[in-house]
This record gives sequence, C-alpha cells and structure tokens, in this order.
Amino acid sequence: MPAETHVEKGPMDRQQVFEIVRDQLADILEIEPSTVSESSSFAEDLDADSLALIELVEALEEEFGERTVGFRIEDEDLEDLRTVRDAVDYVVAKLEAS
Repeated sequence: MPAETHVEKGPMDRQQVFEIVRDQLADILEIEPSTVSESSSFAEDLDADSLALIELVEALEEEFGERTVGFRIEDEDLEDLRTVRDAVDYVVAKLEAS
C-alpha cells in the first residue's frame, strides 16, 4: 500500500463524517448522494434494508478504522440507528471518545 494511505489524519468534524456516511450510503444503495440528508430515515426515506445497513456498518468501520484504531459499531447499537443523523452522531461520539 502507498505510504500516504497511513498518514495520520487530523480530527474530523461533523460535516466530514456526514459526507462519508452519505457517500457510502449512496454507493451501497446506488442513489445520488444529493438525495441523502441527515434527516433521511434509512427504512422509510431511503428504502435501505438490513443488508444495506450491514454493508454501511462494514464500510464505515473500514473507513474510520483507518483513522481510529479499533473503531467499531457495536451490533447492539444498530437498532438505535434509524436515520442518517443517528449514524453521524454515533460515529462522531465514537471518534471523540477515542
């Protein structure tokens, strides 16, 4: 792997976290990122099924795991993530706690 992929990245702000969540979700659901807002509900607004959410969790763990060693989204926390905002808030809290 190129060395620059392991460069220490600075702390992320909420907007950067939202953009990563939005882009990953849009990629998984094959929709335009512009259709995803923080108030979007995974099930009602985006038609994301449980498999899509598992894919999102895996993508986020991979993305944020590069920034924060051991970043993980706990299985028992998944049921609390109903909207894009819930996911962003969760990731921000985890990043700040590390």
